Amino acid sequence: MDVKNPIDVRIIVEGASDVEGISKAMQDVALGAEYHITISSIIPTTSPKVAKSAVKGADILLIATDVDAPGRELAEKFQNSLKDEVGHIERMKFPFGHDVEYIDPSLIRDEIKNAIIRSGLSSITNIKKFKALEKKIEKLNGKIIDLSGENQELSSENEKFESRCQELLNASEKLKEELADLKDKSENLKEKYIQIKNSYEDVLEKNLYEVFSIKDLWEESFDEELEDEKQIYFITNEFKPKYIVLGQNYISAPSKKDALDWLKIIKTVLILNDSKKRTEDSKEEFSQEKIDFEHTWE
Repeated sequence: MDVKNPIDVRIIVEGASDVEGISKAMQDVALGAEYHITISSIIPTTSPKVAKSAVKGADILLIATDVDAPGRELAEKFQNSLKDEVGHIERMKFPFGHDVEYIDPSLIRDEIKNAIIRSGLSSITNIKKFKALEKKIEKLNGKIIDLSGENQELSSENEKFESRCQELLNASEKLKEELADLKDKSENLKEKYIQIKNSYEDVLEKNLYEVFSIKDLWEESFDEELEDEKQIYFITNEFKPKYIVLGQNYISAPSKKDALDWLKIIKTVLILNDSKKRTEDSKEEFSQEKIDFEHTWE
């Protein structure tokens, strides 16, 4: 069985003569055997600052000052400044003057014992308070455990929120990039719109009210598929007819007849150009055959 350390009692007195008187009075007293108490030190001082370092850690502190007004005032100073340094503070009240060397030692012994007993009784009255505090502490510990669990849940949720927040930030960055790309496309569309608008304004200025698909009109007129639309644009740009406008695979003219007439003109030009090219190719071929023939007969 573990043996607990004895209760540490320390006594503050006002002077060195008081130390000697209390020491003599306690020579024949076995407090350790009777009460499991030891008086570890008797401290002669009137300075609370000095006393603080000397009494720190004591279980019980007895303050032995004179019963007159200065003694009571000094005792109050000690109590106020040392209450957080020791377990319990008790005042010793001697029914005599300050000089204890001429007092019956038995009176001193009795007063010390009584002061220690009063300290014990005061401590007993605090047991209920301590138990109540223990219950409060248990409840608070329970709350701490509950709050710890809630804190863990909140931490877990917070991690999820942070992860979701990061996902949203990444999505936001991606949307910004897409927005920038859409702005570029929008600018391009605006430029194309302006070009188309200018083309239509040009059409309106020339009183052109009908628009036809070049490929459809070509097939309708010549019963053949249009192979090279670029030739139509090239010839039109070269001749620049007054009421004919081409663009975006469409031809615009005052009427369908005017559009067909212009395509017929282009068809004629293409035929003539093709015939001229074949003639030139034939001449070149004939010249080459003549040269070959002459070379053969040399």
